[in-house]
Formats: sequence, C-alpha cells, structure tokens
Amino acid sequence: MRARSVVVVLYEGVQSLDVTGPVEVFAGAAAAARRPGAYRVTTASPGGAPVRSSSGLRLLPDADLAEVGPVHTLVVPGGVRPGGPDADADPDLDEGPDERPDADLVARIRELAGRAERVVSVCTGAFLLAEAGLLAGRRATTHWAYCEELARRFPDVVVDPDPIHVRDGHVATSAGVTAGIDLALALVEEDLGRDTALLIARHLVVFLRRPGNQAQFSTQLAAQVAARQPLREVQRWITEHPEADLSVEALAARAALSPRHFARSFAAEVGVTPGRYVDGVRLEAARRLLEDTEDGIEEIARSCGYGTPEAMRRAFVRSLAAPPAEYRRRFRSTPDGGR
Repeated sequence: MRARSVVVVLYEGVQSLDVTGPVEVFAGAAAAARRPGAYRVTTASPGGAPVRSSSGLRLLPDADLAEVGPVHTLVVPGGVRPGGPDADADPDLDEGPDERPDADLVARIRELAGRAERVVSVCTGAFLLAEAGLLAGRRATTHWAYCEELARRFPDVVVDPDPIHVRDGHVATSAGVTAGIDLALALVEEDLGRDTALLIARHLVVFLRRPGNQAQFSTQLAAQVAARQPLREVQRWITEHPEADLSVEALAARAALSPRHFARSFAAEVGVTPGRYVDGVRLEAARRLLEDTEDGIEEIARSCGYGTPEAMRRAFVRSLAAPPAEYRRRFRSTPDGGR
C-alpha cells in the first residue's frame, strides 16, 4: 500500500501540542493498523532549521520545507505568534497570531498546499492558511479566542466559531490544541477505517471521537456566570434538573423576579436567553447519557426534559446533524473507557 505522506510545518513560536498531537495519531495509527507504511510523517521548517515552540521547547525538523517531496496531507499547526515572537510582548500572555506572518513561510505553505491531497490546520494555523489564500470562500474554524480576529482579518473566510473541526472540500480546520487530535482521528478513520481509529484513540486515552460539529465549549463554559446570586442559583438548578419545568415563568419564580425582568436580566448577565441556555443544558445532558449509559432513548428523553423521543431527535438533528441512535452508535463509551 502506498504510504500517505504527512508533512507537518514547523516555525518559530509553533504550539508544540499542535504538532505532537496529530503526529502521535498518524504514527500510532499505522502501528495500530499493522500497516507500518500507512503514513510517512515528516516535520519540516524553513531552511530545515531547528525552531523553538511557544512554550520554549526546541524542535528539530526532519527536512527543509523547500525540499519536501510529494505531500498527501499537509498539517499547519498553530502558534502564539506564527511570524515570530514579539520582543515587546508580555511572555505571560497569549498574544495570538501575528498580523504579519513570515512571507516565505506563507509562500512555502501555499506551494505545498497546491500539490497536497489534503490541507489541515490546527488552532491558529488557520491564519496561515488564510494568509496563503487557501481559505477564501471556505467555511473554517480556529481557536474560539481568535475566531472574531480571523473573520476581521479575512472577510472572505466563512468563520464558524462553534465546531471543533470543519471540513470544506480538501481543506480541514480545527479549533484549539486538542481539537487537532480529534481532526487527525477523523482523517485516520477516513483512510484506514473506524477500527483503526478506535485502536489509536484507546492507546492515546482520548475519545473516539468528538463529532466535528460538537461545540468547542460546554453550555456552562460557553455561557457567562451570572453576577447576581439568584440568577447563579437558577443556572445551577437548570444543570441539576434538566427534566424539570424550565419555562421562563418557572425559572423567574425561583429567582423571585417577574418573567420579563428575569428574561432580560438572565440574557444580560449570562449572554444567552434562558431558552437557549436550557436547550444547551438538555442537549449536553442527553449526550452524556447516550455516551455513558445503556438507558433507552425514551428514558433519556424523559429524564432530560424533552418529553418525547421525537422532540429529542429534532434537537439532535438540528444541533449535531445526527439523531440520538446514530450519535450513540458513533460516540458511546466502551466498557474499558475507550471509544
């Protein structure tokens, strides 16, 4: 079987986990499939020079970007400042991607992408793809903290801040750091089958696999914590009682506020309406039960406040593009903790 050449781009300030996560997946998948030649992973930097990652880790590449041969999958990791560290930057702060990435690096990425079958970015590597013109007119994502900046700097890119990874044609982009592992597992499943992806996921002790359109944050993390105690208490109640009456009227009564005042205050302090917050909590609760228990669909729908299996099915299809039974089939935990 012809080996798939995976080229991982290195540069000054690269995020080391963005590099090693996908590398471990591709290298491990070949071993797990008992096909040592399934992937040939090469790291390459401008001039073949060693680089220092954003955490200070020194990385020694295998090759010069200018001398890389055939490419099946090009992986462009993210970095704190892809154009190089800013001498005036506070080292304790993540300054985000550089406004002026190295022109030679961008040119090399553009050239390699032109002959690659797949182009992949991890985290803020999406900025380098966009700078190279590879995301124009495409749907893409990046680390949640930089989605607005990506959209501002590259208005021709359709930025979706929610999914952990997005595939648009032969170009795939992923969210922050560990999402690169999710994306790499998805590509392994595409290449070598689900069983192989499952084996490497178990070996790495990670989930196989979070769906690409799963939100980067849980509902509780994505939303703000209300400033006032009565509203924080309502948030806690919603999380602990998804099966309860969570109408605005019922929640307002718990907060001792009028429904109108409650709805307005909740949206202002939490960042989403009460209805959207409840929808997110219920979906999250149902997902966990589907993944981690053997409870029936009807029982889960009832315990998560959907009332009927059909109501839960509509919510799953709308948010995750898969009905509950299909979601469970793909993402349910196995007895030994792998997926």
